[in-house]
Amino acid sequence: MSRAARLLELMQSMRRYRYPVSGTQLAQELGISLRTLYRDIQTLKEQGAVIDGEAGVGFILRPGFTLPPMMLTQQEIEALVLGSRWVADRADSQLAQAARDIIAKVAAVLPAQLRHELESSALLIGPGELIAAGDAELISIRRAINAECKIEITYLDVNGEQTGRIIWPFALGFFDRARVLLAWCELRQDTRHFRTDRIAQLAVLDERYPRRRQAMLKEWRQKQRVEDRNFG
Repeated sequence: MSRAARLLELMQSMRRYRYPVSGTQLAQELGISLRTLYRDIQTLKEQGAVIDGEAGVGFILRPGFTLPPMMLTQQEIEALVLGSRWVADRADSQLAQAARDIIAKVAAVLPAQLRHELESSALLIGPGELIAAGDAELISIRRAINAECKIEITYLDVNGEQTGRIIWPFALGFFDRARVLLAWCELRQDTRHFRTDRIAQLAVLDERYPRRRQAMLKEWRQKQRVEDRNFG
């Protein structure tokens, strides 16, 4: 849960009580430590909330306070719109819809002037020459990455030769002309890059791979930095 969402949930919890409620009870409801709760209460006070009480006694939120509206600079709005438009144009259908949804959600909570800036952004995404796998395959790949499941693929090399592989997918790179799957290859016993348009067949296996994808991605990034330094 993000900190912003936690603050909102804390306010909702405190509004349910007409009398002071102990910090211990609030912390248990939110699944956080007392120390974190006290920090969050202090943050709400700094933003204008009137909260009576103290640690060891209990707290009560006085009515009339809401979190301030989301404030973004013009450049932040432009970055958000440009990135979302790129995703909507280049990603699979689910990510594309998510990009459009986030723009709508942000617009709904912005003040009128900033909402106008968001809706009238002049930064556009040009047409690409994308060569990539189909929508269903990309959705399956992303689900496999999130679930840390192995994938069995039939892969075509640059000469059109087919090989069967079982891979451990841990990242998916989106480029203008291709999408590249980063994975540990059981056949090569090493990390490999697979262009998704060369995956002839794909099946997500029920078996989870034995490592965490975050650790594999970290190792890949470290290896890339070393290679970049050596190349330079």
